[in-house]
Amino acid sequence: MASPSNSSTIPVSEFLLICFPNYQSWQHWLSLPLSLLFLLAMGANATLLLTIRLEVSLHEPMYYLLSLLSLLDIVLCLTVIPKVLAIFWFDLRSISFSACFLQMFIMNSFLTMESCTFMVMAYDRYVAICHPLRYTSIITDQFVSRAATFVVARNALFSLPVPILSARLSYCDENIISNCICTNLSVSKLSCDDITLNRLYQFVAGWTLLGSDLILIVLSYSFILKTVLRIKAEGAGAKALSTCGSHFILILFFSTVLLVLVI
Repeated sequence: MASPSNSSTIPVSEFLLICFPNYQSWQHWLSLPLSLLFLLAMGANATLLLTIRLEVSLHEPMYYLLSLLSLLDIVLCLTVIPKVLAIFWFDLRSISFSACFLQMFIMNSFLTMESCTFMVMAYDRYVAICHPLRYTSIITDQFVSRAATFVVARNALFSLPVPILSARLSYCDENIISNCICTNLSVSKLSCDDITLNRLYQFVAGWTLLGSDLILIVLSYSFILKTVLRIKAEGAGAKALSTCGSHFILILFFSTVLLVLVI
């Protein structure tokens, strides 16, 4: 006869996502604003990409960076929101191991890719305002290509261990994730193994990638503000700052989304 402990070591083949466990009755109502946000995000990003593609005057490095940001945003939306809506509308809570860890990798890597893109965009504005005469020689199409390669390679490589560390764990019996998405800590805490390494790597990698980007963004805009305050020509300072307005809005939106995900 099998011992009682054997029942707790049956391997888990899939996970169940439980969105807002304390507000199950609200799910259909929550799906309405989420659907509108999804359509708005997809429509806005698709329009931006199409406009930049068709308008020859927008074939410049700054707009190429915006295109990269839009592509990253589209992938993130498609990775997360359709699954959440499927849970809200059709109660399709199950997610396979491979799909869960793939979602985990995309979430970790693409969020940090967006952060890194903001850092490159901040550098672009720094050169444009602080060194305008050298802008065309520094910010070239080749620079954008190398920056895009760096954005993808750095964050993909640093984020890859996150799902790998979670996938190597043993999952016994418990397979209910109290979250709408497969985050590293939400999944790994279901394991019957020690997850100290998972927690440590998530913390170090997150603060290293997002923290370094934030520091460079703040430094870039600090130098920009310092340069603008030195400009004596009337209206020139406001004009220079206006080119950074869209960047501030995007960074604020990204920070808000990141804060919501953390909460």
